[in-house]
Amino acid sequence: LVLPWGISSGFVTIALPFALTRAGFPVALTASIIAVAVSSNLWRFVAGPVADLTLTLHRWYLIGLGASVVTLGLLAVMPLHPDAARPLAIVAFLSQVAASLIVLPVGGLMAHTVADDRKGRASGWYQAGNVGGSSFGGGAGVWLVSHDSIHVAAVVLAIAMLVCSAALRFVPDVRSITGESAAQRLRAMGHDFRELVRSPIAVFTILLLMSAAGSGAASNLWSAIAKDWHASDDTVALMTGALGGVVSIGGCIIGGWTADRVGRWWSYLGASVVMALVTIVMALAPRTPTAYSAGVLCYMLSVGLSNAAWSAVVLFAIGRGAASTKYALLASLGNLPVVYMTAIDGWVHDRAGAGAMLNAEGALGLACVGLALLALWRINPKAVPKLARE
Repeated sequence: LVLPWGISSGFVTIALPFALTRAGFPVALTASIIAVAVSSNLWRFVAGPVADLTLTLHRWYLIGLGASVVTLGLLAVMPLHPDAARPLAIVAFLSQVAASLIVLPVGGLMAHTVADDRKGRASGWYQAGNVGGSSFGGGAGVWLVSHDSIHVAAVVLAIAMLVCSAALRFVPDVRSITGESAAQRLRAMGHDFRELVRSPIAVFTILLLMSAAGSGAASNLWSAIAKDWHASDDTVALMTGALGGVVSIGGCIIGGWTADRVGRWWSYLGASVVMALVTIVMALAPRTPTAYSAGVLCYMLSVGLSNAAWSAVVLFAIGRGAASTKYALLASLGNLPVVYMTAIDGWVHDRAGAGAMLNAEGALGLACVGLALLALWRINPKAVPKLARE
């Protein structure tokens, strides 16, 4: 069920940048378009209450899927010219708004139907669908764009998204708040929010998820900057697509397993450190296709680890109740670093090169992890070891 969200995201963040740079778009302009598109994730909190208070989660899923297919088609038929950057950014933004309507109902279903001691594993598989779908949407999109056209890529990916909806037959439908009037539902939702903001772990979750730690922003630009490593089109398609997807899925599963066994927070912070070290090592490595392939695959593994731990942390913080709304709020805030780090990466790349871009992302990630641990230690020295049990 999460695959269509990943496919839509992969097309916008991997295949579209590839097509834009081939059409003569500068990397900074390309990055700004992608940053606008992924900024739609910041507005998930608007859709969350609607999902909780109106239609069933199944119906919202189908609405989001239909809108995602339509906007994917629109992106494929628009002219790829720098003068059309603004309308391209608008349609790319709308496509990711539609994709949010796919993923929010799935988050609500998970919160209500998965036992607490298995939410780490569920988060791993959830993110496996995300990064696996993104790699398929991006990698297959790149391959189809380079070997045929963006139109064919859009048709193939749209069909794959529609096929995934068959999985709804195996999932019970849920209305997050049932058997109450609209006023009662709103009061219950307000109570859930008060409990959320009163929870120290929830507040800490919000602050850390808004930081640059584990953002995975470079994933949005691998196809756009591949020429810096002299990587061929087929190499880009393979590393950001099929092979990268397999590695990411593996990282998600490992990350979910780790979150259940060593603690959600150690898993998340550890994955953020791994991601930062990968970018720094890749910045020091030679600019060859082999270094590009190895670096992208290691980065994709760290993205899988980070995403699984991220979802486990969010599910732990939101509990149940108005789950879609609370999940949407934390997801909105948690996607903020993807937006600003994508824009920063593109800006640094065009001014100082790929090495500086990777070093900047790695340094910011490590700094945020260090600040988080320092803040916890200053507030309560016992809080740091306690994270291993939460």
